Amino acid sequence: MIDINDLRADPETYRASQTARGADAGLVDRILEADSRRRGAITDFESLRAEQNAFGKKVAKAQGEEKQQLLAQVKQLAADVKAAQAEADAAELTQQELVAQFPNLIVEGIPSGGEDDFVLLRTEGTPRDFEAEGFEPRDHLELGELLDGIDMERGAKVSGSRFYFLKRDVARLETALLLAAQDLALDNGFIPMSTPNLVRPAIMNGTGFDVEHDDEIYRVGKDDLYLVGTSEVALAGYHADEILDLSDGPLRYAGWSSCYRREAGSAGKDTRGIIRVHQFNKLEMFVYCHPEDAAAEHERLLAWEEQMLRACGLSYRVIDTAAGDLGTSAARKFDCEAWIPTQGKYRELTSTSNCTTYQARRLNIRERLPETTDAQGRTKKGGTRAVATLNGTLATTRWLVAILETHQQQDGSVVVPEILRPYLRGQEVLRPVE
Repeated sequence: MIDINDLRADPETYRASQTARGADAGLVDRILEADSRRRGAITDFESLRAEQNAFGKKVAKAQGEEKQQLLAQVKQLAADVKAAQAEADAAELTQQELVAQFPNLIVEGIPSGGEDDFVLLRTEGTPRDFEAEGFEPRDHLELGELLDGIDMERGAKVSGSRFYFLKRDVARLETALLLAAQDLALDNGFIPMSTPNLVRPAIMNGTGFDVEHDDEIYRVGKDDLYLVGTSEVALAGYHADEILDLSDGPLRYAGWSSCYRREAGSAGKDTRGIIRVHQFNKLEMFVYCHPEDAAAEHERLLAWEEQMLRACGLSYRVIDTAAGDLGTSAARKFDCEAWIPTQGKYRELTSTSNCTTYQARRLNIRERLPETTDAQGRTKKGGTRAVATLNGTLATTRWLVAILETHQQQDGSVVVPEILRPYLRGQEVLRPVE
């Protein structure tokens, strides 16, 4: 969640953030009003409590009729204290509910607007010219069917639309991709993790997903658990209510999980193949670091994503996502979009988000600050503060779309990117199944 003290000190910055997102800037004023009411209620409560304590001492010393009069006043004062406590609690709850609705404060300088208002940062690689090579490329599903590696029909029979089976070399290619991503993460100091696919509501909410209103989330009602759409959720919750030691640098985790999304509102979009599906696998990077190091760490996550894309031989572009297209918890997000030959356009394969201290505040994840020494040589404990969290996708099932289409041959075979060959027992080409 946002820092209420910072909002109180600089409300204009928060109004500007909301405006850039295309969100309700008036929420700032409602939070400030609730905060004023809360602080006023607390002041009234503390004043009445002090008066109550003072009366208690008077009663102890009083005698006879005076004592009876004082007792009557104490009784009324006790009722007033109870009412003031209730008012303070109600004001606190109202403020918490409003603050919980507020998305993260965006990083200054990112583009305003919606999905189409991104800023193109760079384009890497040259899309393959199939026309010059003398053949028309097949799409990933046709290739997958030639390889007997993608079965949408039986996926729908078993589970419904937007489900699928991966088979043979395509199933192995997916595993190879995720293993290569895991090794890249391991080489850069990440701790490999296999994460739960089901989480509690508090963890889903704490990560920044609204379980009451987000139609993308699958809920297991009987157990009050939620299927994750990314291992980011489980990894964010991993250190909930903990104080971390970041003295040796960021804590980096690489989570391997299946992911589930309802794809609400996507009727008629990407219905062919495995671009937009309900279940897929993903290798997700997740980082805890000092807040002042978050921007630099964000650039590192992006660099690792680009390294993986280049290693897979994909042409791609990097965009700085507009504020209105950010998720609730992201303060800034970079997307990497790969060229899909049969669509003639770039499609998102991976993204990385800087969530600053937003998730950590919601999940109560802190770091201990170092001790300080004043001018008189007295040592003062440093206290604690919220850490920063970041996430980024290093590989996912959707990458198969770009890999199959980019590296296809005229006969329907697919050349395996060199980085993936060791995980396929040295296999260099995926060949159609007769």
